[in-house]
Amino acid sequence: MSIPLLTIINLVVGSVAIPFGEVVSLLYGGDGGSEIGRAIVIQTRLPQTLTAIFCGAGLAAAGLQMQTVFHNPLAGPSVLGISSAASLGVALMVLANGALGGALLAGFGVYGNTALTLAAIVGALSVMTLIVWLSQRVEGNATLLIVGVLIGYIASAIIGVLKYLSSEEDVHQFVIWGLGSFARVTGGQVYVFVGLMAVLLPCTLLLAKPLNMLLLGEQYATNLGLDVRRARMMIITSAGILTAVATAYCGPIMFLGLAVPHIARGLLATEDHRLLLPATILAGASLALICNLIARMPGFEGALPINSVTALIGAPVAIWVLLRRK
Repeated sequence: MSIPLLTIINLVVGSVAIPFGEVVSLLYGGDGGSEIGRAIVIQTRLPQTLTAIFCGAGLAAAGLQMQTVFHNPLAGPSVLGISSAASLGVALMVLANGALGGALLAGFGVYGNTALTLAAIVGALSVMTLIVWLSQRVEGNATLLIVGVLIGYIASAIIGVLKYLSSEEDVHQFVIWGLGSFARVTGGQVYVFVGLMAVLLPCTLLLAKPLNMLLLGEQYATNLGLDVRRARMMIITSAGILTAVATAYCGPIMFLGLAVPHIARGLLATEDHRLLLPATILAGASLALICNLIARMPGFEGALPINSVTALIGAPVAIWVLLRRK
């Protein structure tokens, strides 16, 4: 199913039914439609849909890069502890600050959202900087992978301590943030998020050649003239920034970065990143739109946690694709 069609369905379908013609009129700036319809489509569904497209695409691209650079099919965007560090940044603001942090998140306003986003970005980029620094000083990928996993454990441990010392209300608000949501990016934030992703995603396509060379192994890549350390640093930086931005704006979205690259490989039956990277980006955007649509289908009050939907919908698809290839 194409992304334009899924986009239209996401704009039309929801707990409040809005006719297709009215949606098209509102998108083109027409005067047709009610004020309620305008508010739902322009202020809620459109930002949510754009967020789903770019978040899914970014996490899928980051997952493919991580799986290739570490030669590990189970690697994902969160493998280096970047998502955990983003969660730690939010936890320090929400849980350590007590009532102030809880009020920022509970208010769900522009300033509260901005503060949470900045906290997540600071946490994620701090760890990403450390990982990139280590990638220049560590020879093997296994050591770097282990360090990333240990950083994730440290961040999770600190978050656990903060949860234990915090009030139930603050912990509840933090847990809600941790479930992930495409609806969190509202107002002017959606333009910043989409703008960042629109710059970062094309840059990943420039890494197709070094990714293909790394598939052959580091020794072969070196013989072919590739500076392995520099290429590894660039790939990790690209995946890290994509993960940091997506997690900061949408929360820790699971599964997409791990499974979508396998779905793209299964559908294309190729390891050539010149084809695989664009296909993974498109597949990530499509699957995120499908999950977003299911999360707020009519009959549900509010929206289901997006992490639950991504796993329940995406995992069977990934299993089917893998079994189909035998």
